[in-house]
Amino acid sequence: MVTVRIWDLPTRLFHGALALCVLGLFVSAELGGNAMVWHFRFGFAVLTLLLFRLAWGLVGGHWSRWAQLPLRPSSVVAYVHGRSLLSWAGHNPLGSWSVVVLLLTLTLQVATGLISDDEIANVGPLSFLVSGRWVSWATSWHKDWGQSLVMALVILHLSALVWYRFKKKVSLVPAMLHGDKSLPEPVTASKDHAAQRLLAIVLFLLSALAVYFLVTIQP
Repeated sequence: MVTVRIWDLPTRLFHGALALCVLGLFVSAELGGNAMVWHFRFGFAVLTLLLFRLAWGLVGGHWSRWAQLPLRPSSVVAYVHGRSLLSWAGHNPLGSWSVVVLLLTLTLQVATGLISDDEIANVGPLSFLVSGRWVSWATSWHKDWGQSLVMALVILHLSALVWYRFKKKVSLVPAMLHGDKSLPEPVTASKDHAAQRLLAIVLFLLSALAVYFLVTIQP
């Protein structure tokens, strides 16, 4: 067995920060009232993280790149039926689709939040850019189907971790904490040196700046 750096530090921090922000979104939405101020803040934070992850999937560590996600239907079918001869150091085909669907759903949820209006006290900062019909649809989706879908995907994600731990005797959580996996053969390691982490900081700051300018657009 060889130890290989699979998840670089920026990817691990993104994962933890996204989980905390999504939890914050659910809690603040349930509390309502003054907590909605934090709901918006968590939403802006999630959007920042999503923009960062989009860029990091192009220039980040080897196993964090979009190109390393085995999304082909043939890979999924082979994996489900146990016919795949490959060992997946990063995300396996099902895990890859789980990541993509969750990130796209969160993107849609944030986007609808930006143009929502509950007609009481909470108005998305970009609601003035679209028609009332779109605002109505976005508000309905954001509060009902969208929230339920995100919750279902989070539960599915956690259930998969439990299933791998107790059914397949494989714990996926430790590698996301310290970054390394013990593998039967060497594979390409993810770069995780100081220069790479500095690049991640720059991309994150640019993402935060983009979100700031987006949500402060004046009518």
